[in-house]
Amino acid sequence: MLLHRLARVSQEVAATSARSRKTALLAELFRDAEADDVPIVIPYLAGRLPQGRLGIGWKILGTPVPPAEEPTLTVREVDARLTDLGKVSGTGSQAERARLVGELMGACTEPEQRFLLGLIGGEVRQGALDAVAVEGLAQATGAPSADVRRAVMLAGSLQTVAERLLADGPESLAGFRLTVGRPVQPMLAHSASSVTEAIDKLGSCAVEEKLDGIRVQVHRDGDDVRLYTRTLDDITDRLPELTSAARELKGEHFILDGEVIAFDEGGRPRSFQDIAGRVGSRVDVATAAEAVPVSPVFFDALSVDGRDLLDLPFADRHAELARLVPEPMRVRRTLVADPADARARAAAEQFLADTLKRGHEGVVLKGLDAPYSAGRRGASWLKVKPVHTLDLVVLAAEWGHGRRTGKLSNLHLGARNPDGSFAMLGKTFKGLTDALLAWQTERLQELAVEDNGWVVTVRPELVVEIAYDGLQRSTRYPAGVTLRFARVVRYREDKTPAQADTVETLLAAHPEVTP
Repeated sequence: MLLHRLARVSQEVAATSARSRKTALLAELFRDAEADDVPIVIPYLAGRLPQGRLGIGWKILGTPVPPAEEPTLTVREVDARLTDLGKVSGTGSQAERARLVGELMGACTEPEQRFLLGLIGGEVRQGALDAVAVEGLAQATGAPSADVRRAVMLAGSLQTVAERLLADGPESLAGFRLTVGRPVQPMLAHSASSVTEAIDKLGSCAVEEKLDGIRVQVHRDGDDVRLYTRTLDDITDRLPELTSAARELKGEHFILDGEVIAFDEGGRPRSFQDIAGRVGSRVDVATAAEAVPVSPVFFDALSVDGRDLLDLPFADRHAELARLVPEPMRVRRTLVADPADARARAAAEQFLADTLKRGHEGVVLKGLDAPYSAGRRGASWLKVKPVHTLDLVVLAAEWGHGRRTGKLSNLHLGARNPDGSFAMLGKTFKGLTDALLAWQTERLQELAVEDNGWVVTVRPELVVEIAYDGLQRSTRYPAGVTLRFARVVRYREDKTPAQADTVETLLAAHPEVTP
């Protein structure tokens, strides 16, 4: 496939807000693609480079190069050239990168140059989200959309499913099964404002502690144990305690869903930053484990003894979990068997209060009859926390003054728009410790695309959890609202910008201030 075709479709997708039109555009593109194009086409449409960061700054990208008159580059040729770029290192590497970028841009037409500059610079955000790509892929191949979604869920990769579908047709979807050792995307929870609201929506449910740790999926096949994060990264070598714990469980073939947490000497949960730092440590694991020992807490079973449990009711899945996992390693919970029972409702409210006293975030209420909706925010899981929080993307930051001179302090915060861009909702410098200030100054400078001496504009790649007291109308910001008393809770490097909260979700949660 020519890059020209991909660049044109990307532009057309960005220009329309209609989901049906986006789907049709992607379906047509997939019909014309070869199977070997898919591992490149899909991440390019989503604004991702398969090679990751290439170390190319705007000084190189901003150097104008006369465009080619006719399109000749294929997506595979472009990908090969970018792979070569990513391998450049050592003395003279910047000059060599500049030369290779110049050669690549000189072979591109003007529309291709615009597309590649945005892609390399992290500015391609045209709303070609995975959900739309799934629909487009189904339409292109004649496969049922539900079957494609399930295959993507089980494979953990849209590219893998697309490649197989285009090569072998809809029959290939039957080959995607829940397999120990191959992680699936985790089920996520929507928010509810209170325990009462959640029970009213769910009916019979379990009320479980919401732990402030790192999501982990544990796969065991005999003595072989693998550990995966919510982003499906393999972290087995970093957490030997979890491997040992998994080997002590009764079963030998299972997939369990849970959380990694750590406690201080007083038995209180340690901060998310401590746990994230431990999980992120790639060197001197023994020292890290001694400094921050972690423990697994399990709350779901996806597969046991070769049986796929995803479609079973949660009550049945938890029964399988209880058979394998001793109570101290299972999440604390209480049941609301009858939502009309006033005493059960009162017990659920008390459970939330007790959970907060123990230092945890809140609770998650889960419908007892619901299946496991991997990779989706299922309506049958509702989280309740005592404050409003959002996962937003840092768009820019302002240089501080006074005691914060030399530090990037005031953050510009954005939520996702339907087209994949970000709408600024306000600013905050509150909640930042000296250590966090130092860290974010270094990290944001790595992401910088412009610095006018006052504001540093950055690539929208860093997700930060923000607590706020409410919304107020504002004509100053594009969504028509701004956050009230926003403050930083923590950075969420375990989340991607595509997992940040949306403007639509925010406005739906605050209908009283909808502009």
